[in-house]
Amino acid sequence: MPTLLAAIVGGLIGAIASLVIVVWFLWFCILHRRFPSNRNSETGSSDPPTIVEWSRRGRISFAGGGHATEHQGARQFTLEELSQATKSFDECNLVGSGSFGLVYKGLLLDGTIVAIKMRRGSPQPEFVEEVKKLSEICHRNLVTLIGYCQEGGLQMLVFEYLPNGSISHHLYDTGRDIAMRLEFKQRLSVAIGTAKGLNHLHSLVPQVVHKDFKSSNVLVDENFIAKVADAGIAKLLQRLDNAGPSRSSDGNVFQDPEVEEFGALSEASDVYSFGVFLLELITGREAAHLLSPESEESLVQWVEGHLVSNDLIDRRLGSSFTSEGMKDLIGLTLRCLNPSGRGRPKMSSVATELDRILETEMTLTTVMGDGTAIVTLGSQLFNSS
Repeated sequence: MPTLLAAIVGGLIGAIASLVIVVWFLWFCILHRRFPSNRNSETGSSDPPTIVEWSRRGRISFAGGGHATEHQGARQFTLEELSQATKSFDECNLVGSGSFGLVYKGLLLDGTIVAIKMRRGSPQPEFVEEVKKLSEICHRNLVTLIGYCQEGGLQMLVFEYLPNGSISHHLYDTGRDIAMRLEFKQRLSVAIGTAKGLNHLHSLVPQVVHKDFKSSNVLVDENFIAKVADAGIAKLLQRLDNAGPSRSSDGNVFQDPEVEEFGALSEASDVYSFGVFLLELITGREAAHLLSPESEESLVQWVEGHLVSNDLIDRRLGSSFTSEGMKDLIGLTLRCLNPSGRGRPKMSSVATELDRILETEMTLTTVMGDGTAIVTLGSQLFNSS
């Protein structure tokens, strides 16, 4: 009898344990279905796949030393998809043109707004190879390359769309509705984002040199965060068209003057181009119009000459800056514009210095208020070094 009772009790305990396990398993499955684990580590989002997923798929994973460990590629679009997105490439969706060709605004079926760059070209494996590499580069201050298309005698690149356009429109294209007055701290913030984008390119392994940096390639999103566009496009076009080592044309004010001597664009060349960009932020004018075509004067000489006359700074800035902040920004600009590449700072140092200038500017304007006295900067700047 005791043996029978023990057997019954043991059986009941085993049945209860089994029931508990089954209930726990069913609960886990239901919970997992309701809350799927597809959270993205970078975005913290668990939404259905959209531009975020497309822009992350095929990205390269970097190990400790920054070396590639994965290589999958970008999204391949069909001509029909992109034609539908742009209403058959209607002129009303044409928003500009650049080194790669015409640029259209498009609306994908999932509701994503994109920028589609298009040029004539027959299908080439080199095109796909370079696009895959470029689409794997991901940074907050770089315009994301989502995908590509090679059909119908066309080559197309699909990028994320930035609604506020190029910073150049806000600086000196005042005839456009998009233009807005930029305060000094806003310009510093744009410069910082741009520097960080370029620095990320330079820190990659293998390193990526932009090779065609200019103000029109600095775009701003809805929050006015700066993003560098067309990174690596110059190299892509060089491969496709079998061009020489430099695609920069004569008279390009953003071009490193050392290119004519050494015949190659480098990390230091991007820094020089960034210096020209800083000069445009300071003056509010196109650098191409600062020097006359027949002038043999360098931009550094032009800046030094206009410091003395005190007509260097964009008058639209009014009194929205401190003399300390402006002096430091002009000094950094001149270092970037050094005719010798060896004398220019690294982009990492440029980004750090810009961060410091903005932090100091924020502190000074908090203590003293915007509009502290602007002093003549020439003698102060050149005697302090």
